[in-house]
Amino acid sequence: MIDFTELPRKNKTYTGANGSKISVIYEGEQYMLKFPSSAKLNRDMSYGNGCVSEYLGCKIFESIGIPVQKTLLGTYRLNGKEKVVVACRDFTSAGVVLQDFASLKNTIIDSEHNGYGTELSDIMRTFEDQTAIDPQELKEWFWNVFIVDAFIGNWDRHNGNWGFLYDVEKDKMTIAPVYDCGSCLFPQADETIMQRTLESQEERDIRTFKIPTSGIKTGGEKINYFDFISSLKNSDCNKALKRIMPKIDMKKINTIIDETPYITDLQKTFYKTMLAERKAKILDFSMQKLRRLEKAKEQER
Repeated sequence: MIDFTELPRKNKTYTGANGSKISVIYEGEQYMLKFPSSAKLNRDMSYGNGCVSEYLGCKIFESIGIPVQKTLLGTYRLNGKEKVVVACRDFTSAGVVLQDFASLKNTIIDSEHNGYGTELSDIMRTFEDQTAIDPQELKEWFWNVFIVDAFIGNWDRHNGNWGFLYDVEKDKMTIAPVYDCGSCLFPQADETIMQRTLESQEERDIRTFKIPTSGIKTGGEKINYFDFISSLKNSDCNKALKRIMPKIDMKKINTIIDETPYITDLQKTFYKTMLAERKAKILDFSMQKLRRLEKAKEQER
């Protein structure tokens, strides 16, 4: 249990729309402290569970072996009230700054869309046309994250919340660790919604096959994770599915959830249930379909 209330504060500021953020020093390292934001889509909740989602989403990425921002859960007392907050370690340093993908996309000066346009074809074109990062490395990273986002139900991975670390002195860019996972794991589901979902297969199927959708678009429409991945139409996505699937350890992930402080047994059951559903019905289903397709192609040779 960590109380962040009396920690030394820094003057560094952070952008982003979801909740207030301050900079603090914890055990000699700088962290961004994120406060819970209002649940705009659920008027029955005073605040969403975005801090818990941020923590768990990052921990799941870490368990799969994808570099990710370190997160800690703790409390902060404000005006006599104690709130659960998430601390995200600041991975920038002197002379090394964070630049989002939108900024890189804006360097493609003959593009018809601005940096924040999330049309998949534009993103793929940027990968090929930019010169700061190896295109193949960038493409593999993108699709690895896409598969994990499908698993954890992240609906808000847009061009402004993933990016690169730019070394000013060396004029060199590297892919930044994954960050900003607060929109995964249904952060605006209150206990009533959680209980109803656990009791109804129909509700679980809605949260597997229909919502959430990806922040990435094709043809102007947000990608439906199940439809897109199970279609097997994108070869780079198929390759990422094959890379990521062996690394998903549900026993390890369930232990992470069980050991998460500040959340109820109902929340833990809800998270574990929905992750199991999404893995089985989106990722496992697509992987089995892909194996059958590959086997059929081999037999045709």
